[in-house]
Amino acid sequence: METSPYLLQHAHNPVDWYPWGEEALQRALVEDKPILVSIGYSACHWCHVMERESFEDEHIAAIMNRHFINIKVDREERPDLDHIYMDALQTLSGSGGWPLNMFLTPDAKPFYGGTYLPPRPAHNRPSWEQVLVGINSAWEDKRSDIINQADQLMAHLRNANHFGMQSPTSFEIPFEERFSRQHTRLIAENLLKSADLEWGGFGRAPKFPQTFSIQFLLRHHQHTGDEAVLEHALHSLRCMIRGGIHDHIGGGFARYSTDREWLAPHFEKMAYDNALLVTILFDAWQLTGENIFREAAEGILSFVLRELTGVEGGFFSALDADSEGVEGKFYTWSLDEVRQVLGEDAELFSDVYDITEVGNWEHTNIPRLHLDIIAYAREKSIDAGQLSAKMADCREKLLERRSHRLRPLLDDKMLLGWNALMNMAFTRAYAATGDEKYLIVATRNISFLLNAFRSPEGTFYHTWKGQGRFPAFLDDMASLIRALINLQEITGDGNLLLEAGGLVESVIRDFQDQDSGYFFYTPAQQQDIIFRKKEVYDGAVPSGNALMAKNLHDLGILLGKEEWKTLGIKMVDGLHETVTRYPSSFGVWADFLQDLAEGVLELVVTGPDALVKGRELLHKKLIFNKVIQTAKISDIRFPLLADRVSENHTRYFLCKDYACRIPSETLEEFIQLIELEMKR
Repeated sequence: METSPYLLQHAHNPVDWYPWGEEALQRALVEDKPILVSIGYSACHWCHVMERESFEDEHIAAIMNRHFINIKVDREERPDLDHIYMDALQTLSGSGGWPLNMFLTPDAKPFYGGTYLPPRPAHNRPSWEQVLVGINSAWEDKRSDIINQADQLMAHLRNANHFGMQSPTSFEIPFEERFSRQHTRLIAENLLKSADLEWGGFGRAPKFPQTFSIQFLLRHHQHTGDEAVLEHALHSLRCMIRGGIHDHIGGGFARYSTDREWLAPHFEKMAYDNALLVTILFDAWQLTGENIFREAAEGILSFVLRELTGVEGGFFSALDADSEGVEGKFYTWSLDEVRQVLGEDAELFSDVYDITEVGNWEHTNIPRLHLDIIAYAREKSIDAGQLSAKMADCREKLLERRSHRLRPLLDDKMLLGWNALMNMAFTRAYAATGDEKYLIVATRNISFLLNAFRSPEGTFYHTWKGQGRFPAFLDDMASLIRALINLQEITGDGNLLLEAGGLVESVIRDFQDQDSGYFFYTPAQQQDIIFRKKEVYDGAVPSGNALMAKNLHDLGILLGKEEWKTLGIKMVDGLHETVTRYPSSFGVWADFLQDLAEGVLELVVTGPDALVKGRELLHKKLIFNKVIQTAKISDIRFPLLADRVSENHTRYFLCKDYACRIPSETLEEFIQLIELEMKR
């Protein structure tokens, strides 16, 4: 029985859909029919459109059922399949997207595909029916050509699996030359070449937050003092926060904007996007002290706790873009409704949030901050603080009214990797603010992940909805390991590091490609795919290989595993030139490269007040390139804690590149020492 909300949405279609599995794949071989695999996800707007127009049509369904074995795949349940067939589509057409409709030979090799296709020919696009008829005709009359094309495409995909992974330098070139500020400056310059200086972000519409690129720029500024990169990173975040991609009423962000100005999203809200945004928003707040960043981050977390958190402590995947069959209906407002809810405050709210009679989007209104609230308060002779308080009260009233609308569909499956990213967001929130409620959420969630997602054999599942399903993928495991490392920083719990170390050993055993040193996306046990990919791009979520490189390096230090540290460095070294040239596609790798260029600080706080002072350090000082441990008593399991603990007083240790400073006796002195080291 399938549990994916996306697959269940299609259960009523007249199309004879199968889930991906042995039954469908065997039937294709026995009946010698091509496979149509249609991949999407529950929050996908155009997936819903194509379902209404084509998959619910009896005539179209009859053609599909007669000539094809039809398989529906939730890309969030089976990202491995999505990666393979999306690569095939991009090779064939130069573009991609969802729904992804790919035609395969009976042995699952791709030969033709497309995304959304209309029910009738339009805008130089064939209809879905024309494509179905054409593929069937070609299969009957030109099968040898199709088989040949599929074989050539497979050869290309296998070859492309090694893109960018040049042989590392084997440390023949000195470390300081391979990883230097010269390279990180070039990365920053290459990122800014595509910067939208007017509206923030990168490139033109459609625009995604590109959190990894912004995070790199924030970190680069802290290390170099480069004001230009800081200004673009902050400008990008401010524009997103003010835009319609930000849900001003209920908190959280949509996945992307359809326009340059961040006004009109497709309205779907994904757990991973919001988790990644929390981290960089708190980074920006700690760097600048501007409350706009903290408020937006805490708004995301409030939304997550209210709408994406299960009773078990796990996080759901997404909210749909549509409600009542209309895109964005849950989130948009007419001026009349705003007046009904807010009364005499409606005029002020409408001025501030761009609510008009004609609407700012498709005859309705997406709330956005389109003016400077301080300048507006001065113009209206209103105290800025009072105006902000009044706007907060108005948003609460509108949120209460909105709660009575028919809600978008909740995708209530839980994914291991996305949960781990959200865990990191709550950990980051506690590190920045010291608010205990965030720590409680993070510790409860990690316990849920380590128990519910673990199989009886000790491996992990990718997805959970009452029970675990599908073997965990590389990014699941890498994100979970990272979450354990980060949570250890604020809890001082060394057992989290030991758990992380055990997971690294299992990843090396089940995922590593012995020839290259990188990791396959799927474990060795995965048997129902046409080949195992090695993913290195940082896409919507961090590359599992990028996270593993960083995990190996940091746990190598924390657990005294020099071979892990060396492997992590070799992994980024093998992608060095590619990361520098194409940083927008390798943002997490670029961050790790920057850590190596600056040197990773080893921070240790020991003694009776170690945990309290370690947390205070994280609240007071934003430090990107670090590992940190705190302990009240000596713990020989961890090299950084050996022979450094005094039971009588708290001490602070700073080491870097195998050299240690004289221990500090106060936190203030320690912070000054760290700041001096960061400026070197």
